Amino acid sequence: MFTKQKVTHDAAIIQIIVASLLIVGIIFIYSSSSFYSIERYGTAFYYVRRQLIGLGIGLLAYFAGRHLPLKLMNKTSLLSLVGTLILTLLPLLNVIGRKIHGSHRWINIFGFTFQPSECLKVAMVIYIASFLARKRNELHSLKKSYIPVLAILGIVTIVLLKQPDFGCAVTISATTLCMLFLANVNLKYLGYTVLASLPGLLTLAYLQPYRWRRILTYLDPWKDPQGSGFQIIQSLIAVGSGGLWGTGIAQSQQKFFYLPMQHTDFIFSIIAEEIGFIGSVFIITLFGMFTFFGFKVSWSLENLFSIYLVQGITILITLQSLINIFVSTGLAPTKGIGLPFISYGNTALICNLFMVGLMMNTAHDFYE
Repeated sequence: MFTKQKVTHDAAIIQIIVASLLIVGIIFIYSSSSFYSIERYGTAFYYVRRQLIGLGIGLLAYFAGRHLPLKLMNKTSLLSLVGTLILTLLPLLNVIGRKIHGSHRWINIFGFTFQPSECLKVAMVIYIASFLARKRNELHSLKKSYIPVLAILGIVTIVLLKQPDFGCAVTISATTLCMLFLANVNLKYLGYTVLASLPGLLTLAYLQPYRWRRILTYLDPWKDPQGSGFQIIQSLIAVGSGGLWGTGIAQSQQKFFYLPMQHTDFIFSIIAEEIGFIGSVFIITLFGMFTFFGFKVSWSLENLFSIYLVQGITILITLQSLINIFVSTGLAPTKGIGLPFISYGNTALICNLFMVGLMMNTAHDFYE
């Protein structure tokens, strides 16, 4: 029998895990970006300062998530989803949208840049949790539960592909399907959806040359070592150079303009290089513990909305960490997905801390 005291204890462990990941993030954002920061901005602390600002805002977001009324959030989940969906469309406007690396994913207002799709991830998890709780007696119905969810997911996916943000679309889709699976939706529906989506994913990849090139590079990066395979090869060199104990913090060689995006998408490669296999296992263990205690907290809750919300957040953060680590180690094609709580990126950090606040909220609020 779970008690509120036990749930609070597990929630406290999650907070310690997240705090540890945040500390690791600050250390390695500085380590991985310092040289690049000096070359571009004349100071080694540019990116770490901006991350600390994001951390400050993220802590405010954490406390907001911690104290928001869950009943109100449940009732307004659709409104929140529609609002963030509209916000995600704004980067496509040339007036306030900002194009980076060929994608329209960012909004620039008065010099402040943020990525609305990160907010969309949160809103989608909240909405699916609310939907599953409301439809708890109709989850085996194709018309009343499954098709409506797929319709919402389809709209979200189309908006993200328009930017394009294929990685975010895949992450949200996978998170949604996992939430449906845990809610005991008819497995036959899920199976048909996965099978039907595979040709679609391959078609989307083939129609965009850069996506198809990423798949071919993933299969054989050494075919074009100075071109499309350069990034993943440099990442593998960084991971392999770390050995058992690593080269030492701030002693990475790959950060000297060999490995692109070393403080964002490929920060795990720098971590593996500087603190080696032992340090990498420690980071992976922290994420594993986050997953374990996230689900443990969800299994302890009494309210269905809270249960599905915590499970959705746990799945989302876990999937992002797995994808990032898999990409860095050559186990998955390149995707623009950062390592939660560690990679540089204020919008993602703020949204992730807000979600952790929601987890703490559910753990301390056993409402009927």
